Amino acid sequence: MPDTKWLSDMESRIPHDGVRTRFAPSPTGYMHVGNLRTALYTWLIARHSGGKFILRIEDTDQGRFVEGAVDVIYRTLAECGLDHDEGPDVGGPVGPYIQTERRGFYKEYAELLIEKGHAYRCFCGKTESEEDSGDFDRGPDPCRALTREEADRRAAAGESCVIRQKMPETGSTTFHDAVYGDITVENKELEDQILIKSDGLPTYNFANVIDDHLMGITHVVRGAEYLSSAPKYNLLYEAFGWPVPTYVHCSSVMVTDSGTGATRKMSKRHGDPSYEDLIASGYLTPAVVNYVALLGWSPGGEREIYSLPELAEVFDIHGVSKSPAVFDINKLTYFNAEYLRAMPAEDFASVSEPWIRKAVKDSSLDVSQIAALLQQRTERLSDIPEKVDFFDAVPEYSPELYVHKKSKTDIPGSLETLKKLLPALEAVDNWDDETILKILTDMAESEGVKNAKIMWPLRIAVTGKAVTPGGAVEIARILGKSRTVERVKAAISMLS
Repeated sequence: MPDTKWLSDMESRIPHDGVRTRFAPSPTGYMHVGNLRTALYTWLIARHSGGKFILRIEDTDQGRFVEGAVDVIYRTLAECGLDHDEGPDVGGPVGPYIQTERRGFYKEYAELLIEKGHAYRCFCGKTESEEDSGDFDRGPDPCRALTREEADRRAAAGESCVIRQKMPETGSTTFHDAVYGDITVENKELEDQILIKSDGLPTYNFANVIDDHLMGITHVVRGAEYLSSAPKYNLLYEAFGWPVPTYVHCSSVMVTDSGTGATRKMSKRHGDPSYEDLIASGYLTPAVVNYVALLGWSPGGEREIYSLPELAEVFDIHGVSKSPAVFDINKLTYFNAEYLRAMPAEDFASVSEPWIRKAVKDSSLDVSQIAALLQQRTERLSDIPEKVDFFDAVPEYSPELYVHKKSKTDIPGSLETLKKLLPALEAVDNWDDETILKILTDMAESEGVKNAKIMWPLRIAVTGKAVTPGGAVEIARILGKSRTVERVKAAISMLS
């Protein structure tokens, strides 16, 4: 028999303070893009309406639990600016916020369902894993016909059993989704799903309904793959006599498989990037969050770049699309480049410094000066090391780099240019952009050639690369006089 006083106390704790949303991830090791989008939309709904955003850890599936995964969840939410009002780490009025710490709650509600005639004890041999595999068709379950007394006697005697939801055998169930509208399912298609497993732990489908109700959740955001479970949730809410929250089912995030060219759902199993992978690949968190917000939701109009507070201001459930969203890494790269270029120079220098130092080990070289060359030429931070490795040492290169049609340079001419430049560079006292540029332009004027014919050989000599962030003047200034002269001498020696 359920403890009616305990149940009454639990009901009295339910908050009724406006919109309340929840993000309820399983601690499986990483935050994939679909999970991040769910968290983001859930947070945006709460913040747009001035409501509460709750974090709940759903860890009842201990077989999939990954050590340290909860820390990944906390860290990802914090980095993305998705602050929660209630949760395991900050507490709240309806805790605990970890499902395994709530295991005593579910049995009482399952017993209440049995008493109401909407659930029954099942002693059949179906295992939870077999049922999840879909190997069983709905058929007459002999345990449905057991009397309450007989089922209680067998359970009290220690016979292993589960508690199942007793689905209606006729009629249909209709539920409403904010994205997909009204959906009707014939009840004969619904399996008598397990609510409490033989080990006493609840299934996901049961626990999340109980927890959502007890936490006063008004809006439930989840992936479209859960649409098929929504009728079962509705029947549970109706069996208890509880109000049904607003469902917001989001379409899947798809990606084009690089191997087959086919479009499929994003999956870590296929090597698709998680949030942490994207950050490790040189993407900025605000750019990722902005891009993910637009994966299946549109604010209307042409604008694409939004800060998180701006997203919270304009977010509307009705902008969520039924159509699958396609994750396009090139589009994300575009967003990232826009964010990088819009950053204050000092902020860009700060975020780029670790990437610059992967290639530029010489501490005498000024990171902020190198960063200034990179900011308008960088799409991903991970591109930086390859762009600036020449600052530490000139790579091996072919003399053919000195041949440049547009600059009208060739190998013999470049050698002569460098020989003439060397004494002029060695004589410089004030090593700055203006002085270096004057040396180059004065030589071009005296030779009766365009500036590029003088600058190209110098750039190749000091970098060993045809493509560099910045031109000969800026690079020579950052390298300093002694390094520049040394590299010009080395180039002359090679070309000679």
